[in-house]
Amino acid sequence: MIIRRTGYILYSIFVILLIYGCSGDPDNNNNGRERLIPAVEAVQAQYGSLPLTERLSGVVKAINQVEIFPEISALVIAVHVQNGDEVEKGQPLVSLRDREFQERLKQARAAHQIAQAQTRQAEAKLKEIEAELKRARALAEKELTSQAELETIETQALSAEADVELARARVEQASANVAEQEEALTQTVIRAPVDGSVGNRNAEVGMMVDPGTRLFTLGQLDSVRVEIVLTDRKLNYIETGQRAEILGANLPSGSMTASVSRISPFLHPVTHSTEAEIDLANPGHYLKSGMFVTADIFYGESEQATLVPLSALYENPLTGATGIYISRDTLNRIPVEPLDAGGTGSLTDPIAFEFVPVDVIAKGRMSAGIRGVEPGSWVISIGQDLLAGESGQAKVRPVDWTWVEQLQNLQSDNLLQEIIQKQQKTARDTIAPGI
Repeated sequence: MIIRRTGYILYSIFVILLIYGCSGDPDNNNNGRERLIPAVEAVQAQYGSLPLTERLSGVVKAINQVEIFPEISALVIAVHVQNGDEVEKGQPLVSLRDREFQERLKQARAAHQIAQAQTRQAEAKLKEIEAELKRARALAEKELTSQAELETIETQALSAEADVELARARVEQASANVAEQEEALTQTVIRAPVDGSVGNRNAEVGMMVDPGTRLFTLGQLDSVRVEIVLTDRKLNYIETGQRAEILGANLPSGSMTASVSRISPFLHPVTHSTEAEIDLANPGHYLKSGMFVTADIFYGESEQATLVPLSALYENPLTGATGIYISRDTLNRIPVEPLDAGGTGSLTDPIAFEFVPVDVIAKGRMSAGIRGVEPGSWVISIGQDLLAGESGQAKVRPVDWTWVEQLQNLQSDNLLQEIIQKQQKTARDTIAPGI
């Protein structure tokens, strides 16, 4: 509320400077009483329904956003990318020292060759014993050898078979070790797992890294996801598919339209909240991962009522009541020039305004639905602070809703800059004739 109130005060200052800076009414300089009558802006109240919105804070996440960690411990010898680089899947990001891994692979291959040789040796011995066993059995059938000698040879054959099986297992073990060392060697070059943009660089030549060292964050920024938190109460009216408007200072138009893409059905056991996600295209990469944005979720419409700009609502300092200033007189609408042209239109003669308390039915992002004022009434949209009472007179600049929304969309920094520029221009115009 403090931020919104500050914004309205800035709007008032801005408009007053524009009005007095461009009206050029010479009579105001000669009549002290005229200078006491403030200048305000007024707009006609409308009739209709307000879109019901829920304003939430969201965090931007890149699609396929991953953090890159090494799978081995080694020294960094080269970094191939910088923050902001676009990379393709499989492109090298970092090279690690591979001397130790080359040596381990060489030893693993040698051990594999030894295991293979031992297997061949065991197989040859098995063949020799099997041939001897065959001869012993033939002699046993002719009763030319004893049963004990035959049993001894059979035992040797069983032992030889076990030696062959053991040797073959050692070959498989050595093969697995070779594959493991080959894989470790490939891991000395860390590659991009997906296409995307590189950020959060934490890799420098000479660093000793391990599987717990984050090197980069990688993600696709052509499309992003906005994550918002929903309480269990909000789940009663916020659903997937509802229209969402993403507001951010970095967006060229100030906002982007999307829809609620998905909502997690599992709530946190302590906070009783869950996450909703909004997917949206980001072709200009204006939204960055980790950026905070505002998300307006449109979940329905209010009942029909009189509509006035949010800036028209005013808390009367005398009574504390919320209301608006209305005029019983008829005002002619004057076309509004573009803001960047510095146009302000014309001011009317002093008109009486009355403060009317109202009931606020619903509030939208730009306007509010109220009871207590008829549609078509002229209401002060900016400058109520200058009246600060139950009634009063003011010179009026009639405006339309487009102008009011344009002002309400302005950031405070932009307003202050406009004020400074207007003051500087006024000072130059004042000094120039005397130069």
